[in-house]
Amino acid sequence: MPTEVRVTGYDVFTAFGAGVDALRDHVLTGRDAFAPIERFDTTPFRNRYAATYGGQENEPRQLETVLGCVRGALAAAKLDPQDPGAVDPRRVAVLMGTQGDFTGLHRFWENEAEGRPSDPADVHRSFAGGIPEAIAAEFGFAGPRLAFINACVASAGAVIHGCRMISAGQVDVAVVGGVYLVDEEQFAKFDSGRTFARDGRLRPFAQGRSGMLLGDGAAAIVLESEEHALRRGARSSARIRGYGMSADAHHVVQPHPQGLGMARAVRRALAKADVGPDDIQYVNAHGTGTRLNDPAETAALRAAFGDRADRLMVSSTKSMTGHMLEATGAVELVVGLQALESQIVPPTAGYDEPDPECDLDCVPNVPRQARLDRVLSLNAGFGGLNTAIILEKP
Repeated sequence: MPTEVRVTGYDVFTAFGAGVDALRDHVLTGRDAFAPIERFDTTPFRNRYAATYGGQENEPRQLETVLGCVRGALAAAKLDPQDPGAVDPRRVAVLMGTQGDFTGLHRFWENEAEGRPSDPADVHRSFAGGIPEAIAAEFGFAGPRLAFINACVASAGAVIHGCRMISAGQVDVAVVGGVYLVDEEQFAKFDSGRTFARDGRLRPFAQGRSGMLLGDGAAAIVLESEEHALRRGARSSARIRGYGMSADAHHVVQPHPQGLGMARAVRRALAKADVGPDDIQYVNAHGTGTRLNDPAETAALRAAFGDRADRLMVSSTKSMTGHMLEATGAVELVVGLQALESQIVPPTAGYDEPDPECDLDCVPNVPRQARLDRVLSLNAGFGGLNTAIILEKP
């Protein structure tokens, strides 16, 4: 029989710094992290803003950052990988959303150009699969290791796959999450596509919004089967009550204008959770602040929730963290966990003028105290991919 999946620990890193406290103190109060980039030279680009931590002298690295998150998540879960009585390492999966770390590849080509030898291990660490492998090696986990590279739903997909593996009895524990740190290569691609907000402000669902902005992010979440968590007396932060995935099959980079794929993912999550539209109080939207995404997401919520959409609280925390690409699903799930724990709905920052095409309760600019039993986290990605995950209070 399928088993319930519980969240027993988590940790996070964003432009606000390391740890859950730094995230909560900003996102649950409506403060953003956008500033001119100091990590690399933005002179060749149209945009120079992102939500980044540190500059050239103290730039974080992907592997070290996500290892720190895993260490923090395991500590929060009170799960000692070295204790054979706590966990069977063969039944722990490591599933991470990541594009890999291009710094090793950059160094390889710099060395080639200057006639210097390169360290093969340095290049290997650049590959996406190197991150879950390194995490497993660091903590002695011997279960499945997978990297999810499907863009902005990568870490949400890692969470869903971890739930499926636990429910199927394949593993007892899944360490899931993702990592992305703003880098010049991805920045240049989005800049060339004219995707960034022209005024350096990410304003989801608002009139006059002009695009997205990138942000640093990493998160690790410990998922356990109910039986395994109870057996070792672990405290649960929340249940993963339901989830859904879909593909628009509409366009390479544009969402379906009526949000048909996202609505389908939401309906699947509701059905799996065995709850109705009235049972969801808050939606952490994908909300990229782009001209096409926000109306499509509004349409998706109206299609999936019907009249209930008028009474749903919906906000986009990308308005404060930036878009963290492969890490965004996991980081925003941590935001949902914090909302449940604090009973505070984070706002949509930068919201100045309503857009008739995005006629939702977007919790503009100011956080809101509310009774929250269940939170829905939405993500979408290039290729028309959509994910929906329902968190429930334990």
